[in-house]
Amino acid sequence: MLLPVSCLSIESIDTIGSIEKSNQSNHMLDFSSPLPLLYHTYNSLFLSLPFRGIEETGTHLALFAQACEKGFSTDKTPEQIIEDFWNEYAEHVDRDKQLALLFHFIQYVERQVVLFDAVEDALFAQLHDMNGPGSLNHFLARLDSQVLREKLLNKVKSFSLRLVLTAHPTQFYPGKVLGIMNDLVTAIKSNNLVEIRLLLMQLGKTAFVNREKPTPYDEAVSLGWYLENVLYQVLPELMFRLLKTLGVAPDTFDNPRLLALGFWPGGDRDGNPFVTSETTLLVARLLREGALRGYYRDIRQLKRRLTFRDVEETVLNIERKLYNTLYTSETEKCYSNCKELLNDLAVTRTLLVEQHDALFLDDLDRFMLKIKVFGFYFATLDIRQDSRKHTEVWEAIFQYSVKDGRWKNYDEFLQAEESDRINYLLGADFYLDENDFADGFVKETIRSFRAISEIQQQNGELGCHRYIISNCRSAYNVAEVLGIAQLVSPSNEVNLDIVPLFETIDDLGRADEVMQVLYSNKYYAQHLAARGMVQHIMLGFSDGTKDGGYLRSNWSIYRAKEALTRVSREYDIKAVFFDGRGGPPGRGGGNNASYYAAHGQDIENQAIHVTIQGQTVSSTYGTQESASFNIERLLTAGLENFLFPDHARELSTADRQHLDQLADAAYEAYLDLKNDPAFVPYLEKMTPLKWYGDSNIASRPTKRNDGGDMKFDDLRAIPFVGAWAQMKQNIPGYYGIGAAVSGLPKQEREEIGRLYQRSLFFRTLMENSMQSLSKSNFLVTQYLEKHPQFGGFWHKLHTEYAKSLNVLEAFSESRSLLTENPVSKESIALRERIVLPLITIQQYALQQLQSESLTDSEAETYRKLVLRSMFGIINAARNAA
Repeated sequence: MLLPVSCLSIESIDTIGSIEKSNQSNHMLDFSSPLPLLYHTYNSLFLSLPFRGIEETGTHLALFAQACEKGFSTDKTPEQIIEDFWNEYAEHVDRDKQLALLFHFIQYVERQVVLFDAVEDALFAQLHDMNGPGSLNHFLARLDSQVLREKLLNKVKSFSLRLVLTAHPTQFYPGKVLGIMNDLVTAIKSNNLVEIRLLLMQLGKTAFVNREKPTPYDEAVSLGWYLENVLYQVLPELMFRLLKTLGVAPDTFDNPRLLALGFWPGGDRDGNPFVTSETTLLVARLLREGALRGYYRDIRQLKRRLTFRDVEETVLNIERKLYNTLYTSETEKCYSNCKELLNDLAVTRTLLVEQHDALFLDDLDRFMLKIKVFGFYFATLDIRQDSRKHTEVWEAIFQYSVKDGRWKNYDEFLQAEESDRINYLLGADFYLDENDFADGFVKETIRSFRAISEIQQQNGELGCHRYIISNCRSAYNVAEVLGIAQLVSPSNEVNLDIVPLFETIDDLGRADEVMQVLYSNKYYAQHLAARGMVQHIMLGFSDGTKDGGYLRSNWSIYRAKEALTRVSREYDIKAVFFDGRGGPPGRGGGNNASYYAAHGQDIENQAIHVTIQGQTVSSTYGTQESASFNIERLLTAGLENFLFPDHARELSTADRQHLDQLADAAYEAYLDLKNDPAFVPYLEKMTPLKWYGDSNIASRPTKRNDGGDMKFDDLRAIPFVGAWAQMKQNIPGYYGIGAAVSGLPKQEREEIGRLYQRSLFFRTLMENSMQSLSKSNFLVTQYLEKHPQFGGFWHKLHTEYAKSLNVLEAFSESRSLLTENPVSKESIALRERIVLPLITIQQYALQQLQSESLTDSEAETYRKLVLRSMFGIINAARNAA
């Protein structure tokens, strides 16, 4: 008997009306493993919750999950699976109530996913070797000589690891759900069944849908939680352990950028008209206050220990001044910068050492390290804008301010030699006032440069010192930004690193030429001299993969780094590479530590700067244990390359030729797909792509140009990759690998197999692709094989999937993927099983939306099913977009 559907309604889709039983299948589960055992144990608590119809609903969800697995294995379509399920279990229930039941299935699975995430986070230390290879302890244990210790100490004086939290939310959990999940992790660690059950009840009554799109400031507040509750503790503690092992007193260490944070919400203007200079200033204040709140809490805790003569008075004075800095406007009794605070703490430290036997000195040193790491800015706020927008601004400036007789108009100016244009922009000498312009965008752009100066005055220079130019195509694009910055500054002094972002395959291929033009320009050379001869360069994985496919983009970025390193070293410039990496392999995600460990000696090893986006923030850095684990491995990956170079792992000339050949072949296969007339129509009509904008997870629009037909160039990387993930096809994470390798003669295929075994770089690329393939399931879209318009296109996708699967299984010498990473393999398998009912429901709704006979009401219901299924599918994958 089906649960009483009178309690269900399509409109009530934000909270769970009934909680269902675990959707276990008949597949054998390894209950000796703690993850499935603990998950299914706590999942059974749902049955004890006081919601109406629990047993009936749970029974039918379990049956539905089994029907999905059995149905796809017997080539049924999603429509057939659901219709057969209704015929067997809900034959006499009307269609509205049947559809309402699907919504309730969605609501439950969403909450199942939260529980699974919490269990996995709670078991993190048990599932991972916290002190194994890649850990800080393992790395430090290898320092078996004083020479190595001194070499490491010299390296950490200049090395930098910066994690940059971006304004690209792919996290579908609203903040209140993340809060419940965090509390669940704590309760699960202590096996507090009463608390777990209570939190599951709260979860059942809590909405998963944002009613409105978040503002950029909302996004900053959301990510700020991780800064204050996780990273604030983890980064200084790692640095403390490292320095203690090296015998360095933390108070004497002077490289605050060794472990640092960056921040994009509130500063990333690219394609987001809702980010203004006012927003930027508000977010900078939010970051400053977040750091100061942490310091104020810590000094109050420290005061409870430092109760000794003379010391107590200095600590009390520091507490009062911190309070005034945070909460009052009494400037005379405040700290104007972190150096003043550190000076007071240094006095306290001296008293503690000289008069009180250094009691609680470690606690004080840890506190001082926090201030060195986070300053008064917490995280560096980056500014980013598209190069084409700066060109628009210069057109307005030119028309208003330029009195040079060489050019009659702006169009004529743009036709001049690039060197002449660059010299004019960087040699211009007039004051730029936004009030001289009527255009709102021009005014706002000029204000954004003024905001940078204001932030530096309040938070310190490190609070905002990078301006990133997305879609950077030329040296002139860089000059446009530096030129505006100089004209806005009354003194022409620019305390700003101008960062070109190279994204497309063509731009990556000529990136070194662009930088050589800049390095050889006298004005830009003066700017670099003022910046310490350091040039930040960003490389975009997401748009690179979207443009050229997985293998071509990754190899192009590697090659670009080598070429950029060469040209930078020719001019005695240190290149700092900043990688724009997303969550899944299709956006540069996967095993980041192995990727950096695989860099050869021909790539500058000055720093690792990398973006951390959306789900990756919560899944990889969401708890102190997981954050410490992953940050340690990124840090040691960079340091090991310097300390223990493995020349045998370097790519040989023959290896490079093989990779060139593979990348070219994969690129051809991807271009053939991308240029297929069905490519964009398939994404628009057959996938959930067009509904991303309705998900209310981000302030930024889902495509660059609103209105008109969908165009490939307008598609943003996140919804582009996310749509393929929703379809369980994950094309950006592997497409072209199968065609490239399988098209080689047998002898060359065998050589590529040997390359996989000996090259960490190539093996890392392939293993990251294995993640994408492991999360793919073409059975759920097999019905499209017979589609009149897209059948051939689906067959092309599936053929490449099968080829890539065969190739990667052959590389790993196994009949299954990820055999060398059993933790990920188990997690993916369990998550895919949990979420299969949602995938089925979403595909069913997409099938129904193809009908031209739907009423407006029916179409709206199926649209809601697609949209609501998106949340659980994305969250279950943890790095799908």
